[in-house]
Amino acid sequence: MKLALSLGRADRSTLARWFWTIDRPLVMMLLILIGVGIIAVAAASPAAAIRLSGPGLQLEPGHFLQRQLMWVAIGLPVLFGLSMLSRDGARRFGVGGFLLFFLLLLLVPLIGSEVNGAKRWIAIPGFQLQPIEFLKPLFAITMAWLFAMRFQDRSLPVFPLGAGLLLVILMMLAMQPDFGQAALITAIWLVQAALAGLPLLMVGAIILVAIGALALAYMFEPHVQNRIDGYLHGEGDTYQVDRALDCFRSGGLYGTGPGEGTAKFRLPEAQTDYVFSVIGEEFGAIACIALALLYLAIVLRVLLQLLDEEDPFTLISATGLVTMFGGQALINMSVNVALAPSKGMTLPFVSHGGSSFVAMAMAMGLLVAITRRNRHLQASPYLHAGMAAT
Repeated sequence: MKLALSLGRADRSTLARWFWTIDRPLVMMLLILIGVGIIAVAAASPAAAIRLSGPGLQLEPGHFLQRQLMWVAIGLPVLFGLSMLSRDGARRFGVGGFLLFFLLLLLVPLIGSEVNGAKRWIAIPGFQLQPIEFLKPLFAITMAWLFAMRFQDRSLPVFPLGAGLLLVILMMLAMQPDFGQAALITAIWLVQAALAGLPLLMVGAIILVAIGALALAYMFEPHVQNRIDGYLHGEGDTYQVDRALDCFRSGGLYGTGPGEGTAKFRLPEAQTDYVFSVIGEEFGAIACIALALLYLAIVLRVLLQLLDEEDPFTLISATGLVTMFGGQALINMSVNVALAPSKGMTLPFVSHGGSSFVAMAMAMGLLVAITRRNRHLQASPYLHAGMAAT
């Protein structure tokens, strides 16, 4: 409120123009979500610290909370800094960043470090960088830039080019293996391609091919087979999801109270993949429903803001980013309540994690920048071409 009073609409400073052109309710909901994440990691931190402590490594109960606060301190400037970009600036940042992290993804098989049987990270002193986390939002921006060209020249082979980039990324993810991220990035591409005019028949054909690829992965990849068998038949290793469900049973509707949960101490990855279950135990099912509704509100807020959008790049990029955000939240929560096979995917802004938190802050900063409403600041080379095409 004080900021709004001090920054009048007649103020032409950079900060004032940013404040009056961003979607302030969206930013407020994102900040609330980040606050929920701090509380959730505080609840999960003692259980995770005890579980990961051992000979030669004794973690303090607040270890993961301290690290989460550090990532928040890094991520918030990233979010707000990128939100000040113009749409053209966001597009240039997205395409340039995509080239960098695409190269890093290609290097993962060569220089990546292996954790829990998967090689998805590049070790940096004090930090594990997961390139795909940063690549997802940058991929959405780059595909939007590519697909928006079709509104200028419909003869450009944008769909084959985009599909080629997608296939390379999917092959790299299959090598890690990381089929959850592969499914999410495919969903982003399909939504964006459909908005750009890819015939629905082609969309359906690609979905059938993806189902066929999943069937092949089930037949020849034990990792995938174990996850699907555990989900469908309760066979194989179902320890993680069983312990997650124990947390929800323990918490009931209203939860055991902050710090009072006991089932979380038997929960693997309580601070990351299964932090939603910790929320379920200590704060109850009602809190979990409220959190799910907050994610839904963010997604709907963005989509409703795009209903009158005329710029193809803005429409396609913002839809891709919110598909990534909402899809990742849906996958994580579905895994926690045994509605989907285990994926190893974090809950946006709530799970502990360096790559995931900073990358999501980058994604939402770009989203806020792209959806700014000042037309003079947001002129796009695709606007008039898009209007003429319609």
